[in-house]
Amino acid sequence: MKEYYIFGASKLGGIALSLLENRYSIAGFLDNDRNKHNKEFCGKNVYNPEFIFKAEPNIIIASEQYKEIEKQLILNNVKQYKIFRFSIEDVDIDFDSKKYWEERYKSGGNSGGGSYNHLAEFKSKIINEFVRSNNINNVCEWGGGDGNQLSLMNYPNYIGYDVSKTAIEICKDKFKNDLTKQFILYDGKKVSFERLEKNDLALSLDVIYHLIEDEIYDTYMKNLFDSSSKYVCIYSTNYNDHHTSHVKDREFLSHVENKFPEWKLIDYIENEYLSHKVKNRKLEFSNSNFYFFEKFSEER
Repeated sequence: MKEYYIFGASKLGGIALSLLENRYSIAGFLDNDRNKHNKEFCGKNVYNPEFIFKAEPNIIIASEQYKEIEKQLILNNVKQYKIFRFSIEDVDIDFDSKKYWEERYKSGGNSGGGSYNHLAEFKSKIINEFVRSNNINNVCEWGGGDGNQLSLMNYPNYIGYDVSKTAIEICKDKFKNDLTKQFILYDGKKVSFERLEKNDLALSLDVIYHLIEDEIYDTYMKNLFDSSSKYVCIYSTNYNDHHTSHVKDREFLSHVENKFPEWKLIDYIENEYLSHKVKNRKLEFSNSNFYFFEKFSEER
């Protein structure tokens, strides 16, 4: 029987071991954290992956950083690997999206690779052109994060909502001299826009697949579409999958069609950095694409 190493000596790696050890011969764990090397985890030794790579091992990636680890394996010519994926039944039912992001920002984390470097530049190019060509004046964003993506955007007026108090504080400090921007702490509940002036454009960028809880997702979508009178832009994956604790891909187009029939898809722009398009494996890739909706109703 082939021996496999589980890459990721963490909670997810432990789940993988418990579910797979009856089907696979697990030789041990690999982890990039040197503090874990030569120690035991779940009864198995944890090894430095640099030494194991030389033996052309069979690897099962079980980590939330699976994209980075996959690139690492490719760069080291490791060809025999699998990515451990699990269903919603295997996920911690107590997962709290709001808590996760607050703790992430509070501990010094950021909004993720999608809000930096070439991926951020790609998003800004598409959205800035849409804002310019459609004479957009007021923009709101649901899940603005740490503001790095926002720093590349050309919005006449902007309101950013986020569930993380730390992220809001970061943005308020970063843009403290910019009077065109506001930042509002959002508690994840329904917001009433009946007495508020609606925006020309509402944005959701790399957020939908981070909404693990179904109730939170439903409320988020309601707020997103209720907050605009003209356009909604979603940048996200559009398929169902759940492979890490804080990522749950959703096929959201059918949800929009059923719940918001007055909104019609008017444009779809494919990502320049989809996984199959990126030849340079050192570059971050994304499976998100752009979906632009326009509201058609008697109100317009």
